[in-house]
Order: sequence, then structure tokens, then C-alpha cells
Amino acid sequence: MAKKSVDLLYATPREWTEVALSDVAHFLADHANCERKASATVTSMVVRFHDRQAILPTLIDLAVEEMEHFRACYRHMARRNIGLIPDSPDPYIRALLKLQRHGRDEHFLDQLLIFSLVESRGAERFRLIHEAVEDEELAGFYKELWAAEARHGHVFADMALRYFDRETVYERFRSLAEAEAEIVEKLPWRPALH
Repeated sequence: MAKKSVDLLYATPREWTEVALSDVAHFLADHANCERKASATVTSMVVRFHDRQAILPTLIDLAVEEMEHFRACYRHMARRNIGLIPDSPDPYIRALLKLQRHGRDEHFLDQLLIFSLVESRGAERFRLIHEAVEDEELAGFYKELWAAEARHGHVFADMALRYFDRETVYERFRSLAEAEAEIVEKLPWRPALH
């Protein structure tokens, strides 16, 4: 698929991986929660936007793929005797969701574009983890996820372009990307994806 997502406007420093990997068990458990929540959120979009017939198959495929990522992450955890952890609010996601506008179409567009940015940020960080982690099995896992998340970023943007003209999509995309960069830059680093 041709690139449709926008470039991230803040690059995560490589030093972030030192904090992220300082507690690999917690990083994996947090990552598993992120994948599970992503699947649940996309599934809820199928219900909320049931009349957007053109993208329902894509949303369903994404929900299933995110659950497969959760399963794969959990398997890596189980092999290392790492348990799941209670869910906790993700400060990055919470800050992004506050940017969503009201109005059915505006909310729909914002949700697609925010998820595109989230997936692109995930791809960036999984690439950094792939390059930094010493465990070869985990390095391979994160290489696969890096590619999948990058593709998801384009898929969400493509869905937006099915319902809104390019100017509307990319004008809002740029605004959200600027806000996303500010959010990421200000958040403290921790052994978690965001």
C-alpha cells in the first residue's frame, strides 16, 4: 500500500529504549494490554460506524490482527513466566483522544487519523526496540510488528480518504500530528510503549 499516513513530527530518541527495556517484563505486559485494547477499540468502531459499509471488512480484519498481536505477545510473556497486569489508563492515548471533535463526521475522521498516528508511533518505537533488544526472539517479533504497525498507519489514513476529500484529511492530519508530537515530547519515559 502506498504511504498515506503523515510523518511523525517528533522522533523518539534512541535513549528511550534504555528506559523501555529497563523492565522487559513490564514492557511486554504493557504492550499486551495495548494490543488487546486496540482490538477492542476497533471492534467498537464496527458497531459505532456500522453504516460505513466500505470500511467494515477492513475494521474487522484490523480487530482480528490486533488480537493476534495480543496472542503473540502473550506467548512471549508465557515463555518467560511473565503474567498479565491490570489495565491502567495510557497517558498518551488519553491525551490524543481529548483532541477528538464532536459531531459524528468530525469524530469519525479524528478517530481514524488519531489511530493512524498511534500506529505510526508504535511502528517507530517497535523499530527502536527491534534494534536495541539483545534477545533475538524478541528482536524478530518486534521487527514483524514494526512492519505491521506501519501498514496499519496507512490503512487508517486510507479509510479516512474513502469518506473525506484529501484536503480535509491532510489539513486535520497535520494539526493532529503537531499535537501528537507535543504530547510525546512531554511525556515521561517508562518501561511501556507510550
